[in-house]
Amino acid sequence: MFLWRTLRGEWNGIIADPVRQLRRRGLPALSLAFLAAFGVIFFHAIAQHPAGATAVRLLGGVYADLPLWLALLRTPVSLYVPALDLPVWAGITQLFLAFALAELALGRARTLLISYVTTLAGTLTVRVMLAIGPGWHGIGLPPEIGQVLDTGPSAAVVGLFTYISVVRRAPIVFTLTGGSMVWESIAVPNLAGREHLIAVAAAIVLALFHERSRGRRPDGPSSPTTPGAVPAPYPMAGPSLLR
Repeated sequence: MFLWRTLRGEWNGIIADPVRQLRRRGLPALSLAFLAAFGVIFFHAIAQHPAGATAVRLLGGVYADLPLWLALLRTPVSLYVPALDLPVWAGITQLFLAFALAELALGRARTLLISYVTTLAGTLTVRVMLAIGPGWHGIGLPPEIGQVLDTGPSAAVVGLFTYISVVRRAPIVFTLTGGSMVWESIAVPNLAGREHLIAVAAAIVLALFHERSRGRRPDGPSSPTTPGAVPAPYPMAGPSLLR
């Protein structure tokens, strides 16, 4: 019964409510998700040519040893530049799903905020790890990491899934997203794994801050009289995730 209540609560909060919003508001409700997916496809296509690859690198290529102002300037574009070591088309599917669910459940403004903050948190924390240097119980990073290309929407995708799972009290989704990132960082201890963990932590902080500001109550479906509004709270069948 506990598992059934949890699954039913997650189905209502993560799947059923966004589907109702989509049926009520139509495809324009997914404009941000379509824009994100097409942005990755566009930058991937032009990066296949030498001149295009140079343009993509100058517009969205983020490295930890770049001047901070330049890295901040390129970070919004870097979300649409596919990571070199990840399959593009599989990543686009995850990207579209994460942005679609977030856009329907949270609204465009909050979706953009979470995706940018979680990505930026990883980018800035890597600079701190480089400043610490090798050692410090594996927290610091060697200087050559500063030359590694740091692009892709994966941190934003992880952050969005984590945020939704916290505010909608979905421990199974949280385990599948946050838990997989922990496993990834252990199995493949690279820069991306660390940034994904940072994205998970940043999303949890944002979600808990949001819950605290709303009286520690989870998000729920929007009122039918206010299409597109930020979802209002309602009690879910699933258990509290982080209490």
